[in-house]
Amino acid sequence: MLVDFKTLPETSRVWIYQANRSFTDSELDEVSTKLKVFIESWTAHGSDLQSGYEIRYKRFIVIALNQNLNIATGCSIDASVHFIQQLEKDYQVDLMDKMNVSYKQGAFIAYKSLIDFKKMAKQRAISKNTIVFNNLVANKAEYLENWEVPVSESWHSRFIS
Repeated sequence: MLVDFKTLPETSRVWIYQANRSFTDSELDEVSTKLKVFIESWTAHGSDLQSGYEIRYKRFIVIALNQNLNIATGCSIDASVHFIQQLEKDYQVDLMDKMNVSYKQGAFIAYKSLIDFKKMAKQRAISKNTIVFNNLVANKAEYLENWEVPVSESWHSRFIS
Protein backbone atom coordinates (compact mmCIF):
# COMPACT_ATOMS: atom_id res chain seq x y z
CA MET A 1 0.00 0.00 0.00
CA LEU A 2 1.60 3.21 -1.21
CA VAL A 3 1.56 6.16 1.19
CA ASP A 4 3.31 9.52 1.17
CA PHE A 5 6.89 9.01 2.40
CA LYS A 6 6.55 12.01 4.73
CA THR A 7 3.64 10.41 6.60
CA LEU A 8 5.50 7.23 7.53
CA PRO A 9 6.63 6.95 11.17
CA GLU A 10 10.27 7.58 12.00
CA THR A 11 10.60 3.93 13.05
CA SER A 12 9.96 2.84 9.46
CA ARG A 13 12.70 0.67 7.99
CA VAL A 14 14.55 2.20 5.04
CA TRP A 15 16.53 0.85 2.14
CA ILE A 16 18.70 3.24 0.15
CA TYR A 17 19.89 2.44 -3.35
CA GLN A 18 22.46 4.82 -4.82
CA ALA A 19 22.90 5.04 -8.54
CA ASN A 20 26.29 5.34 -10.17
CA ARG A 21 24.89 8.18 -12.27
CA SER A 22 22.05 10.66 -12.17
CA PHE A 23 18.77 9.63 -13.76
CA THR A 24 17.49 11.85 -16.55
CA ASP A 25 14.18 13.67 -15.99
CA SER A 26 12.33 11.23 -18.25
CA GLU A 27 13.94 8.27 -16.47
CA LEU A 28 12.91 9.76 -13.11
CA ASP A 29 9.29 9.90 -14.28
CA GLU A 30 9.44 6.27 -15.40
CA VAL A 31 11.23 5.07 -12.26
CA SER A 32 8.71 6.91 -10.09
CA THR A 33 5.82 5.26 -11.94
CA LYS A 34 7.45 1.84 -11.59
CA LEU A 35 8.04 2.43 -7.86
CA LYS A 36 4.38 3.34 -7.37
CA VAL A 37 3.23 0.19 -9.16
CA PHE A 38 5.67 -2.01 -7.22
CA ILE A 39 4.82 -0.56 -3.80
CA GLU A 40 1.07 -0.73 -4.47
CA SER A 41 1.39 -4.48 -4.93
CA TRP A 42 4.16 -5.15 -2.37
CA THR A 43 3.00 -7.68 0.21
CA ALA A 44 4.27 -9.98 2.95
CA HIS A 45 2.38 -13.28 3.12
CA GLY A 46 -0.58 -11.66 1.38
CA SER A 47 -0.72 -8.62 3.68
CA ASP A 48 -0.17 -5.14 2.28
CA LEU A 49 3.02 -3.38 3.27
CA GLN A 50 2.50 0.30 4.07
CA SER A 51 5.38 1.89 2.21
CA GLY A 52 6.54 5.04 0.54
CA TYR A 53 9.51 6.21 -1.43
CA GLU A 54 11.43 9.25 -2.47
CA ILE A 55 14.13 9.88 -5.01
CA ARG A 56 16.83 12.29 -3.87
CA TYR A 57 19.37 14.19 -5.95
CA LYS A 58 18.22 12.30 -9.06
CA ARG A 59 20.28 9.30 -7.93
CA PHE A 60 19.14 7.86 -4.58
CA ILE A 61 16.05 5.67 -4.35
CA VAL A 62 14.82 5.51 -0.76
CA ILE A 63 12.11 3.01 0.13
CA ALA A 64 10.55 3.12 3.60
CA LEU A 65 8.32 0.51 5.22
CA ASN A 66 6.08 1.02 8.25
CA GLN A 67 6.96 -2.11 10.22
CA ASN A 68 4.46 -1.20 12.95
CA LEU A 69 1.76 -2.61 10.66
CA ASN A 70 3.49 -5.46 8.83
CA ILE A 71 7.10 -6.61 8.82
CA ALA A 72 8.95 -7.37 5.61
CA THR A 73 9.57 -11.07 5.20
CA GLY A 74 12.32 -12.82 3.29
CA CYS A 75 10.04 -13.16 0.28
CA SER A 76 8.98 -9.51 0.33
CA ILE A 77 12.59 -8.34 0.66
CA ASP A 78 13.53 -10.64 -2.22
CA ALA A 79 10.74 -9.08 -4.29
CA SER A 80 12.10 -5.59 -3.62
CA VAL A 81 15.64 -6.67 -4.54
CA HIS A 82 14.38 -8.22 -7.79
CA PHE A 83 12.51 -4.97 -8.52
CA ILE A 84 15.70 -2.92 -8.01
CA GLN A 85 17.69 -5.38 -10.14
CA GLN A 86 15.14 -4.92 -12.91
CA LEU A 87 15.58 -1.14 -12.69
CA GLU A 88 19.33 -1.70 -13.06
CA LYS A 89 18.73 -3.64 -16.27
CA ASP A 90 16.10 -1.25 -17.62
CA TYR A 91 18.27 1.84 -17.16
CA GLN A 92 21.80 0.39 -17.32
CA VAL A 93 22.55 1.79 -13.91
CA ASP A 94 24.21 0.28 -10.84
CA LEU A 95 22.01 0.48 -7.73
CA MET A 96 23.16 -2.49 -5.65
CA ASP A 97 26.92 -2.07 -5.32
CA LYS A 98 27.62 -1.13 -1.71
CA MET A 99 31.36 -0.73 -2.33
CA ASN A 100 30.97 2.79 -3.70
CA VAL A 101 30.78 6.15 -1.98
CA SER A 102 28.71 9.18 -2.88
CA TYR A 103 29.63 12.58 -1.49
CA LYS A 104 28.95 16.23 -2.10
CA GLN A 105 31.40 18.19 -4.15
CA GLY A 106 30.02 21.70 -4.07
CA ALA A 107 26.54 21.57 -5.63
CA PHE A 108 27.26 18.22 -7.27
CA ILE A 109 27.08 14.63 -6.08
CA ALA A 110 30.27 12.70 -6.79
CA TYR A 111 30.41 8.91 -6.97
CA LYS A 112 33.62 6.94 -6.44
CA SER A 113 34.65 3.39 -5.73
CA LEU A 114 35.62 2.81 -2.12
CA ILE A 115 39.21 2.25 -3.27
CA ASP A 116 39.29 5.62 -5.05
CA PHE A 117 37.64 7.32 -2.07
CA LYS A 118 40.37 5.93 0.22
CA LYS A 119 43.05 7.21 -2.18
CA MET A 120 41.41 10.64 -2.22
CA ALA A 121 41.39 10.68 1.58
CA LYS A 122 45.11 9.87 1.69
CA GLN A 123 45.77 12.63 -0.84
CA ARG A 124 43.64 14.98 1.28
CA ALA A 125 41.32 15.59 -1.68
CA ILE A 126 38.48 15.12 0.81
CA SER A 127 38.39 16.27 4.40
CA LYS A 128 36.61 15.42 7.62
CA ASN A 129 34.05 18.09 6.65
CA THR A 130 33.21 16.58 3.25
CA ILE A 131 29.53 15.58 3.23
CA VAL A 132 29.02 11.88 2.54
CA PHE A 133 25.88 9.79 2.24
CA ASN A 134 25.59 7.11 4.89
CA ASN A 135 23.43 4.55 3.09
CA LEU A 136 23.68 2.18 6.06
CA VAL A 137 21.01 4.00 8.06
CA ALA A 138 18.33 1.56 9.23
CA ASN A 139 15.20 3.63 9.79
CA LYS A 140 13.55 6.86 8.72
CA ALA A 141 14.72 8.78 11.80
CA GLU A 142 18.35 7.85 11.10
CA TYR A 143 17.83 8.68 7.44
CA LEU A 144 16.51 12.15 8.27
CA GLU A 145 19.25 12.88 10.83
CA ASN A 146 22.31 10.90 9.76
CA TRP A 147 22.16 10.22 6.05
CA GLU A 148 23.98 13.37 4.87
CA VAL A 149 26.81 13.87 7.33
CA PRO A 150 30.40 15.08 7.43
CA VAL A 151 32.97 12.32 6.96
CA SER A 152 33.98 12.85 10.60
CA GLU A 153 30.51 11.67 11.73
CA SER A 154 30.24 8.62 9.49
CA TRP A 155 31.83 5.23 9.05
CA HIS A 156 33.93 6.86 6.32
CA SER A 157 35.96 8.67 9.02
CA ARG A 158 38.37 5.73 9.30
CA PHE A 159 39.85 6.81 5.94
CA ILE A 160 40.72 10.35 7.08
CA SER A 161 44.06 10.81 8.83
